[in-house]
Amino acid sequence: MSWAQAYRRSGMETTNLADLYGTPLLDWDRITTTLDAGIGQAPGAGGPNRHTCWLATIDRDGSPHVTGVGALWADGSFWFETGEVTRKGRNLARDPCCTLSPATLDFDLVVEGEAHRVTDPDRVAAMAGRWAAGGWPASVDESGTALTAEYSAPSAGPPPWSVYRITTHTAAALLAVEPGGATRWRF
Repeated sequence: MSWAQAYRRSGMETTNLADLYGTPLLDWDRITTTLDAGIGQAPGAGGPNRHTCWLATIDRDGSPHVTGVGALWADGSFWFETGEVTRKGRNLARDPCCTLSPATLDFDLVVEGEAHRVTDPDRVAAMAGRWAAGGWPASVDESGTALTAEYSAPSAGPPPWSVYRITTHTAAALLAVEPGGATRWRF
């Protein structure tokens, strides 16, 4: 059973946000099929000319903090990495609520949920392998629970970098191609 089918069976709520314009509901399977195929971050790999994921966390004073991250979609969830001393790392340690917003060629997506640090050595190693296969030479550090590499995005802070998995509570997509449409899913 796919991730989307499992959520349908558990009572996923779907709302047509563009019903006013007569556009159809978007199918969650269409979204996850695109995500499962991979959305690269190299120029020409996404929309409008590249793919960027924007992560929003909550600062101590309640204000939002938004930054770009190198997120991956794997096993029905978004994953990203960052140093624990970064602003987003400190924010997530205090409050795991976040949103992640990638733009693809066909749709823009916003997922809302909670990001939790993953420390299982097998899972961290698997994610390091996925990032390495995508062109970032990540490897597991000596602790077995974080990542290291020769380089990362400056916003990731210094290594080691913790791996986070987002548990999605709500997602909304805006279709950027015909026939258009906008849909929200609550899981």
